[in-house]
Amino acid sequence: MAKNVVTQYTDDLDGSKAQGTVHFSYGNSVYEIDLSAKNTKALETALDPYIAAARKPRSTSGRRVTRRGAPNGKSAGTSNLGEIRAWAQSNGYTVAERGRIPATVLEAFNSTN
Repeated sequence: MAKNVVTQYTDDLDGSKAQGTVHFSYGNSVYEIDLSAKNTKALETALDPYIAAARKPRSTSGRRVTRRGAPNGKSAGTSNLGEIRAWAQSNGYTVAERGRIPATVLEAFNSTN
Protein backbone atom coordinates (compact mmCIF):
# COMPACT_ATOMS: atom_id res chain seq x y z
CA MET A 1 0.00 0.00 0.00
CA ALA A 2 1.39 3.41 -0.97
CA LYS A 3 1.18 6.38 1.31
CA ASN A 4 1.56 10.07 0.49
CA VAL A 5 2.46 12.45 3.27
CA VAL A 6 1.86 16.12 2.60
CA THR A 7 3.41 18.79 4.82
CA GLN A 8 1.53 22.06 4.67
CA TYR A 9 3.03 25.11 6.35
CA THR A 10 0.82 27.79 7.86
CA ASP A 11 2.17 31.29 8.40
CA ASP A 12 2.64 31.82 12.15
CA LEU A 13 1.80 35.53 11.83
CA ASP A 14 -1.36 35.66 9.77
CA GLY A 15 -2.49 32.06 9.23
CA SER A 16 -2.01 32.15 5.45
CA LYS A 17 -0.20 29.44 3.48
CA ALA A 18 3.51 29.59 4.37
CA GLN A 19 6.34 28.85 1.96
CA GLY A 20 8.48 27.27 4.70
CA THR A 21 10.35 27.76 7.91
CA VAL A 22 12.71 30.68 8.50
CA HIS A 23 15.50 30.19 11.06
CA PHE A 24 17.20 33.12 12.78
CA SER A 25 18.92 33.99 16.00
CA TYR A 26 18.92 37.03 18.24
CA GLY A 27 20.75 37.47 21.51
CA ASN A 28 21.55 34.03 22.85
CA SER A 29 18.46 32.37 21.39
CA VAL A 30 17.73 30.62 18.10
CA TYR A 31 14.25 30.89 16.61
CA GLU A 32 12.26 29.41 13.77
CA ILE A 33 9.02 30.67 12.31
CA ASP A 34 6.83 29.52 9.42
CA LEU A 35 6.23 32.43 7.05
CA SER A 36 4.54 33.16 3.73
CA ALA A 37 6.58 34.67 0.91
CA LYS A 38 5.14 38.08 1.77
CA ASN A 39 6.07 37.89 5.46
CA THR A 40 9.49 36.39 4.69
CA LYS A 41 10.20 39.40 2.47
CA ALA A 42 8.97 41.75 5.22
CA LEU A 43 11.32 40.13 7.74
CA GLU A 44 14.25 40.31 5.32
CA THR A 45 13.49 43.96 4.53
CA ALA A 46 13.36 44.80 8.24
CA LEU A 47 16.67 43.02 8.93
CA ASP A 48 18.57 44.21 5.83
CA PRO A 49 19.99 47.45 7.34
CA TYR A 50 21.13 45.61 10.47
CA ILE A 51 22.73 42.78 8.51
CA ALA A 52 24.46 45.28 6.22
CA ALA A 53 26.00 47.09 9.22
CA ALA A 54 26.83 43.93 11.19
CA ARG A 55 29.95 41.79 11.14
CA LYS A 56 30.22 38.04 11.37
CA PRO A 57 31.82 36.59 14.51
CA ARG A 58 35.39 35.32 14.22
CA SER A 59 34.41 31.82 15.29
CA THR A 60 31.73 29.75 13.63
CA SER A 61 32.22 26.62 15.72
CA GLY A 62 29.16 27.27 17.85
CA ARG A 63 31.23 28.29 20.85
CA ARG A 64 31.19 31.70 22.43
CA VAL A 65 33.22 34.24 20.51
CA THR A 66 34.28 36.28 23.52
CA ARG A 67 36.56 35.04 26.27
CA ARG A 68 35.45 35.23 29.85
CA GLY A 69 37.77 36.85 32.31
CA ALA A 70 38.81 35.20 35.50
CA PRO A 71 36.54 35.70 38.55
CA ASN A 72 38.66 38.52 39.95
CA GLY A 73 38.84 40.32 36.61
CA LYS A 74 42.30 39.07 35.69
CA SER A 75 42.53 37.30 32.36
CA ALA A 76 44.64 34.30 31.56
CA GLY A 77 45.76 35.50 28.13
CA THR A 78 48.10 33.54 25.93
CA SER A 79 51.08 35.68 26.94
CA ASN A 80 51.30 34.19 30.43
CA LEU A 81 50.29 30.56 29.85
CA GLY A 82 53.88 29.43 30.42
CA GLU A 83 53.91 31.29 33.73
CA ILE A 84 50.61 29.69 34.74
CA ARG A 85 51.84 26.19 33.83
CA ALA A 86 55.06 26.70 35.82
CA TRP A 87 53.11 28.01 38.81
CA ALA A 88 50.67 25.08 38.61
CA GLN A 89 53.44 22.47 38.51
CA SER A 90 55.27 24.07 41.43
CA ASN A 91 52.04 24.12 43.43
CA GLY A 92 51.11 20.46 42.94
CA TYR A 93 48.74 20.76 39.98
CA THR A 94 49.06 18.44 37.01
CA VAL A 95 48.90 20.32 33.72
CA ALA A 96 49.83 19.27 30.20
CA GLU A 97 52.64 21.03 28.38
CA ARG A 98 50.19 21.98 25.63
CA GLY A 99 46.46 22.48 25.34
CA ARG A 100 43.84 23.97 27.58
CA ILE A 101 44.62 24.72 31.21
CA PRO A 102 41.81 23.51 33.50
CA ALA A 103 39.55 26.24 34.90
CA THR A 104 40.31 25.16 38.47
CA VAL A 105 44.01 25.80 37.87
CA LEU A 106 43.31 29.20 36.29
CA GLU A 107 41.08 30.17 39.23
CA ALA A 108 43.72 29.09 41.75
CA PHE A 109 46.44 30.99 39.85
CA ASN A 110 44.33 34.14 39.59
CA SER A 111 43.37 34.05 43.27
CA THR A 112 47.02 33.95 44.37
CA ASN A 113 48.49 36.38 41.81
